[in-house]
Amino acid sequence: MTPPVANSERPNRLERLPQQYFTALLARVAAEAAKDGEPLVNFGRGNPEIGPPAHVIEAAQRAAADERSHGYPEFSGMPELKEAIAARYRDVYGVELDPGREVAVVPGTKTALVELCLVLAERGDTVLLPDPGYPDYFSAVALADATLGTFSPTEPAFGAADVIYLNYPSNPCAVVAPDGVFAAAVEHGAFVVHDFAYGDLVFDGRAPESFLATPGAKEVGVELFSMSKSYGMAGWRLGFVIGNAEIVERINLLQDHNRAGIFRGVQEAGIAALTGPQDSVDERRARYEARRDRVLEALPLRAVSEGTFYVWLELPEGLTAERLLTEHRLALAPGEGFGPAGAGWARISLAATDHAVELGVERLLRALG
Repeated sequence: MTPPVANSERPNRLERLPQQYFTALLARVAAEAAKDGEPLVNFGRGNPEIGPPAHVIEAAQRAAADERSHGYPEFSGMPELKEAIAARYRDVYGVELDPGREVAVVPGTKTALVELCLVLAERGDTVLLPDPGYPDYFSAVALADATLGTFSPTEPAFGAADVIYLNYPSNPCAVVAPDGVFAAAVEHGAFVVHDFAYGDLVFDGRAPESFLATPGAKEVGVELFSMSKSYGMAGWRLGFVIGNAEIVERINLLQDHNRAGIFRGVQEAGIAALTGPQDSVDERRARYEARRDRVLEALPLRAVSEGTFYVWLELPEGLTAERLLTEHRLALAPGEGFGPAGAGWARISLAATDHAVELGVERLLRALG
């Protein structure tokens, strides 16, 4: 006999969550890939296909054998790691940071973008999100029981809000920050969270542009820097919340209560990536730019890609991501999953092999007739 459950109703915070977009997408693609037919080409997931350079892996291996790695790590992260990211911000983005007060170490920025909503917004506060935008921004607002507002990432205009989420270069829209958008966010009066995950992946001679380089930015907001995209460390789960000291302290406080630091080997690898040779970062950017060029040159469709490793593509009437998947064995990320404004569009991930990109382009052209 099944024992009775004290309370079978799930908490409302779980009921408020939207369907997890990428979990559903991966399951749908896997189901289609299992069917008979030519191999499926997957442009749906933004998962870096090339990992970190050898010296980063070697640093993690050395650290794993170090007896200091086997106990609990420092809850707030290694000071040397904070100093390394502060040095990158100074040298690459022109931003001066206090590593002890203005840097929080987090287990991936996906975690942090949800936690930031919890430490910045009360129930009923208004949080503005880009639409189309990364789906887990919407999850963050749901967990905080905040009120959702949206703006266009390509033509941003901010209404009344307590928190504003920015993301440039944008996932999924693949645009860099429009002129004046950072200054407008600083002047608005809300807390600002800038997701800088793709900051180093900008094309056509552009330089990376940090929100924190905007005058007054550290007074109102923070930036999330991810090791996943610049260094191919997606599976390592390491990132940073950087900027306003009060917001950094709030994230550290929350982490003190719900986790016990990050494995030392991952942190040592992060130090090696940030302080070692940086040629792999530019090589990675150039690889994605070359693939971007191939896709844009081949497709007779409206498409955008100023940065990230995505192409944001407007599908012709009658052609959907589902049809491409079932009829042409080509998986794209349907635009409507990134917000209502994404309907009619799809995201192509360039984080695939060159061969897969060529094959995917062929199938798209075939679908277009």
